[in-house]
Formats: sequence, C-alpha cells, structure tokens
Amino acid sequence: MNSYAPNTVANESVVRSFMGRTYSWMTAGLVLTAIIAYLTSSNQNALDFARGNIFILFIAQFGVVMFLSFAIQRVNSLVAGVLFMVYAAITGVTFSLILQQFRGADVTAAFATSAVTFGAMSAYGYFTKRNLSAMGSFLMYALIGLVVAMIVNIFVVSGPLSLIISIIGVVLFAALTAYDTNRLRQMALSGVNGEAAEKGAIYGALQLYLDFINMFLFLLQLFGGGRRS
Repeated sequence: MNSYAPNTVANESVVRSFMGRTYSWMTAGLVLTAIIAYLTSSNQNALDFARGNIFILFIAQFGVVMFLSFAIQRVNSLVAGVLFMVYAAITGVTFSLILQQFRGADVTAAFATSAVTFGAMSAYGYFTKRNLSAMGSFLMYALIGLVVAMIVNIFVVSGPLSLIISIIGVVLFAALTAYDTNRLRQMALSGVNGEAAEKGAIYGALQLYLDFINMFLFLLQLFGGGRRS
C-alpha cells in the first residue's frame, strides 16, 4: 500500500499539470475567438471581407484542423500552438457573421448554458472512475449521422428537423466533452511528458474547443432560432 501511494500521487500530479495546460490553451483559444469576433463585427470593412471570403475562411478552418489531426506528431509544439491560435482567430472572423443573426440576449444565454454544460460534462469525464473509450465508435457514428442530417436539411429546410438536429447536436457534443476529457486523462495517466505532453495538451485543447464551440452553436439555434435579429 505504501509503495503504491507515492506513484498514485505522482500520476495525479502529472494529470493535473497536463489537463491544466490543456484547459489553458483552450481558454486562450476561446478568448482570442471572442476578441476577433468583436473586433470584426465592429468594423464594416472587416465584415465585408469576411462575407466576401467566407468560403475561403471555412476551407482554411478545415485545413488547419485536418493538418493538426494528421501531422501533430511531426510538428513541434510551437508550430502546433501557432496553428491552433490561427484556427481560433479564423473562427472569430466567421463567428462575427454568425452572431449578427442573433440577439445579444440569445448569444449570452447560449454561451452561459454552454459553459455550464461543458464544465459539468468535462468534470464528469475527469472524475469518473469509468474508462469511456468504449463510447468512441458510437459517438463517431453519431457525429457522421448528424452531419448527414444537416446536409439533408440544407435542401429540405425543415423547421422540425432543424430543432431535432440542434437537440441531438447539444447532447452529442456534451457527450464528446466527457469522452474527450476522459481520453485526455487516460493519456496523461499512461505517461506523457516534455514536448509530447505540450503537443498533446494543444491537440487536446483543440478537441475540447471544438466540443464547446459546436455545443454553443447548436444551443444558439435553440435559443434564438425562432427570433433572429
């Protein structure tokens, strides 16, 4: 018992340090997104640029996420960190257009609900004694199904389907928050340090950032879908 306790304490210290770095990167990304969204929405020239290049901006976002997903092991932490912040900044530009469609009260309510839900689900993923890795395949299939339903709704433009998609989206990304947090904790427990730990924290921050952002967008649809500004 005595020989096990120090190792347990050491492991938990590593996990806390790793998750602290992950949440710090995620918070920095969210703050940058909010600042860029505010600055862009306050400048007509910037808004016109965003509108005129929205397709390019979406492609850039997708490209950065794909690059980090497949090349995270081949780049150093500095490059990974810069790319994550670039992604957060581009997201801020695109958000400036999205948020203009909704009332300020709805945006605030959606953000507050996202923050509380994210915090609760991330805490569950961190403190639960269960290994949630078995959820991975189900969540991936559910995500693919959600994307397909969203594409279909672009063509059918169904209000009831939009509502169902938004509800499922909130539930799915809440579950992904718990799953990703649990997976990151398991990774830290397995032993990660140095450069690998920093890159893992940055990539983990990207995944949690995406969970939060997508949950926020679906909640925004629920709070303000029927009364956009």
